[in-house]
Amino acid sequence: MPKFSGTALLCALAIALTLWSCSPSRETAKPNTPTPGVTDSEIVLGSSLALQGHASYLGTQTMRGALAYLNYVNEQGGIFGRRIRVIAYDDSYDPPKCLANTQKLIIEDNVFALFCYVGTPTTVRILPMVEEAEIPLLGMFTGANALREPFSRYLVNVRPSYYQETKAAVTHLVKDLGIKRIAVFYQYDAYGFDGLTGAELALKEYGLEPVARGSYIRGSLDVEDGLNRIQSSGAEAVVMVGTYEPCAKFIRLAAGKGFKAIFYNVSFVGAEELARRLQGVGEEIVIMSQVVPPPEGVEGAQGKDSSEYVRLLARYFPGDRPNFVGLEGFANARVLVEGLKRAGPKLSREGFLDAIESMRDFSVGPGMVVSFSPEDHQGMDRVYFTRLDHDEFRLLTNWSDLGRDFRALQAAQQPAGGGS
Repeated sequence: MPKFSGTALLCALAIALTLWSCSPSRETAKPNTPTPGVTDSEIVLGSSLALQGHASYLGTQTMRGALAYLNYVNEQGGIFGRRIRVIAYDDSYDPPKCLANTQKLIIEDNVFALFCYVGTPTTVRILPMVEEAEIPLLGMFTGANALREPFSRYLVNVRPSYYQETKAAVTHLVKDLGIKRIAVFYQYDAYGFDGLTGAELALKEYGLEPVARGSYIRGSLDVEDGLNRIQSSGAEAVVMVGTYEPCAKFIRLAAGKGFKAIFYNVSFVGAEELARRLQGVGEEIVIMSQVVPPPEGVEGAQGKDSSEYVRLLARYFPGDRPNFVGLEGFANARVLVEGLKRAGPKLSREGFLDAIESMRDFSVGPGMVVSFSPEDHQGMDRVYFTRLDHDEFRLLTNWSDLGRDFRALQAAQQPAGGGS
């Protein structure tokens, strides 16, 4: 057996201690470190979203849809005896406000995770903070590509992306309807740029590009310049990437000027509010992609085959009508709760993310199934289409009928001309 001097023995011991303290297993040797936002009685989440201002319908309905399920879960005793509490701050769809709210949620409120953020420009602004804090952010009401690439372990998207929405729409317009003159009207910010890029990429697959691009400033209703540019291009369809108020004004002004096109809107525009603002607009063809099915079922039979979302919304928010935005918030909450359940009673942020990544073909409602993995943090991929019909957006199942109606509308308007 070799012999060591006292000095050599002390050195060997020091090296061993140093290696032990630097090893990855050291990370787990903190059994008494509390998990932020988690106590024996509750799990605290944080949200920043538009509860006031021009996008308030989107924020309000996203949160109420989520709370309809979370309130139900809390009534049943919560998750392992812990009730879920959401601290929600209004950011009025303003990125600096969202950034300040998020900082407060993480540092002062010490929340476990961030949940149900609304909007691309707001959510993209906080990504560096999310990465630095290593805090989960789940269920964002935005399909921005920046939340998907590059991949981040801390971002959990439930809905499909804008790229998927615009690609599906362009495919139908070009292949099913034979339309090649397609313009893009977009909000001049990160959200609008993302939708514009998605449309350009989709058109490129068919050897096309937008015949015109028109934009407006976020928070304004200055759509006239964009409309004039698009109308003068002779566009037959317009991809619209905005919010409900400016998009409604664009369509109304187009109708008044005799500009007949298919007005396609991405899901973020907000179906119910867009429909409300277009009441009585006439025979315009307005369609919208959705990332969840109709909230009252494919047949729309609310009393006959109501989804859990419809029932719980009526229970906790009886004044609200079921809608696509709220159903998406509800789906977010279903994913959140399932992740918390799978994470077990010894809840941690990393354990929660591991649990989310274990979900395969998990149903969050009729027609809605989510799957995640360590390499894929987007739960759903299916895109639905709806058409404005008698002041409501209804499921669009027959593109041939839409094409026939469009050709008839154009033919009826031929004598009116198309000048701007």
